[in-house]
Amino acid sequence: MNQTTPTLAAAEPRLIAEPGLSARVASIVEPVLEGLGYRLVRVRISGADGCTVQVMAERPDGSMNIDDCETCSRALSPVLDTTDPVDRAYRLELSSPGLDRPLVRRSDFDRYAGHLVKIEMAVAVDGRKRFRGQLLGTEGQQARVHRDDAPAGEPIDVMLPIEEMAEAKLVLTDALIAESLRRGKQAERQLAQNDNQPHSNQSQPGD
Repeated sequence: MNQTTPTLAAAEPRLIAEPGLSARVASIVEPVLEGLGYRLVRVRISGADGCTVQVMAERPDGSMNIDDCETCSRALSPVLDTTDPVDRAYRLELSSPGLDRPLVRRSDFDRYAGHLVKIEMAVAVDGRKRFRGQLLGTEGQQARVHRDDAPAGEPIDVMLPIEEMAEAKLVLTDALIAESLRRGKQAERQLAQNDNQPHSNQSQPGD
């Protein structure tokens, strides 16, 4: 049974979105995913080895398993066939965000504070578009980054407007892997606790 809720999925918009044809596809698939209780992370269209339309999605808690991907794929395929946004044959691919995931919502930047991130700006900040360093969370609609690539004379801590980013992505590190394992174990324990809870009988006498 799908435990996600459309209300949670649709509650927070993406601040970093894709351009062009990918944006057109995103506008079609996002409401379908939200209706199922999932959140769109990113759409990417690739021409390598034929055309692939990759739709990256997640539950509101950041998880996404194989069954979730299959559920979303079954719902999206007929919608994309009907709207036909891509003018050539393509393969639809549903995927989870992965460990070195894109960050697209404000909550992503808070959830993964403390981890290493690479950011490419669409609009330059102090003449620079690429930044790398430790993510320190958000202040308003900006992300604070403690840079590890700052040349002498440039500030180490910078504030970067999230809506002016072209891409923000976690860097795979041992700390990120360890946290992912810890969260996975927590989710397993919570699932086990839910399964062990007694279920009330809703039937009434005389039914």
